[in-house]
Amino acid sequence: MIASQNSNIIGRSFGDRVLYGLVILLAIVMAAPVLYVIALSLKDNNALMVDPHSVFQLPYTIKNYIDTIGTSSVFLWVFNSIVVAGGMTIMTLILSSLAGYGFARLNFPGRDGLFVLVLLGLAVPEQAVLIARHQIFSWLGLHNSYPGLILPGLSSAFGVFLMTQYFRAIPKELDEAAILDNASRFRVFWKVLLPLTVPAQATLGIFTFLGAWNDYFWPLISATKKEMFTLTVGIASTQMNFAQSQGIGFLMAQAVFAGAPILIIYLFFQKYIVTAVSGAAVR
Repeated sequence: MIASQNSNIIGRSFGDRVLYGLVILLAIVMAAPVLYVIALSLKDNNALMVDPHSVFQLPYTIKNYIDTIGTSSVFLWVFNSIVVAGGMTIMTLILSSLAGYGFARLNFPGRDGLFVLVLLGLAVPEQAVLIARHQIFSWLGLHNSYPGLILPGLSSAFGVFLMTQYFRAIPKELDEAAILDNASRFRVFWKVLLPLTVPAQATLGIFTFLGAWNDYFWPLISATKKEMFTLTVGIASTQMNFAQSQGIGFLMAQAVFAGAPILIIYLFFQKYIVTAVSGAAVR
């Protein structure tokens, strides 16, 4: 009996070690490209031209980062990206939360059909509406402006779907109890239900901010003036040549510079993503 228990414990211990080893190996594989990009960003461009395999050999330099920061408009581009990504994230959270509450809690004619119509938006690629969007924004005179960069990202079908499903998972007894205490519909939404959706909002906010920060396609079309470039468009405009066969270290430094804020934000809010995905916030 005791021998059987000991063998089971040893078996579980060995299985746990194998699992941990596989997780560590997978983490190394996932982190390898990031480490390679960082190593490239710290190498002198001339050294990489002479010996491309010297990426993990000394010496290293921060000259590429100094050149990136020294670009005349880089901090303006960072500011533009913060305004666009931040504005898009805040407005998307507001609109998606209101729409999700409406679809999950309110009964009105055509609700299910309208929800299906919203979900169909997930199947429409951005390129399909690009020409029409460009003409509308040109007619309204919104190109080269913050509204012109922010407004197209507010129609988030994924955000509406996520918030609707999260509101539906919240017991309706909470609404009924609040209404019995003479709370209005808006008060129920604002004071009772909305605080319970913080994990879903954090997840949607991170995905929205990430997509807006890394977006290149629409800002490239809408922002034609240098002072309205976002960071992705501005950095692309500083590349020395199309193929970037020279200055690869400088290009990698720009990639690290542009990606660092997203990594920092994700590290701060990753627990909310796990909670939202697992559904642990709503019992």
